Amino acid sequence: MNAESLKRAAAERAAALVANGMRLGLGTGSTAAHFVAALGERVRGGLNVVGVPTSEATRGQAEREGIRLTTLDETPELDLTVDGADEIDGSLRLIKGGGGALLREKIVAAASRRMVVIADGSKRVERLGRFPLPIEVVPFGLEATRRAIARALDRNGSRGDLRLRSAANGGPFATDGGHFILDAHLGRIDAPEALAAALATIPGVVEHGLFLGLATGAILATDDGLIEVGAV
Repeated sequence: MNAESLKRAAAERAAALVANGMRLGLGTGSTAAHFVAALGERVRGGLNVVGVPTSEATRGQAEREGIRLTTLDETPELDLTVDGADEIDGSLRLIKGGGGALLREKIVAAASRRMVVIADGSKRVERLGRFPLPIEVVPFGLEATRRAIARALDRNGSRGDLRLRSAANGGPFATDGGHFILDAHLGRIDAPEALAAALATIPGVVEHGLFLGLATGAILATDDGLIEVGAV
């Protein structure tokens, strides 16, 4: 199976977890898009659910699929969020944010009773950090914030290049919230919890892509079949 077929298989298994009346968090990215498509099929077949999208891209897709949407202001507690991941380790710790929606993704995940990650098996790693860690920052004071992040990385033994993410037009990539993203190319993160705590103290850092203690389960699609990790 190719990568897209693997993603679709994981997404369809996750869609089967959805029950009538559920309040759902709808993730962002190529794998999550397969879930939204599979969910749309079930909705058109009579399933009654409501969803909170984690990005404007997901909002647009969900609307096209006919999925009824809400907000966290209207529905502040969710039953299940299904989202992808850029990396996942054996403790269900994640790196997310490759698609630039990490802030909304983390808010929605934190409001959910369960978070199930769907991914192809290549996303599973022994140690986080091979995928660059996205760090969302406000544009004001960017260089000062970048230097503070570099110091925090150094103190936590995670040295690496910090690169401002670029958009297709050559300018800085902007999130749905109007923020920039610094991608930290670290290679490995030996102490994710300590690094997350250090980044959270830096003025100018809006959020980071370490999702710790949020995922309750994962569905990984491999060439040998689906592997379920944790409480799916």
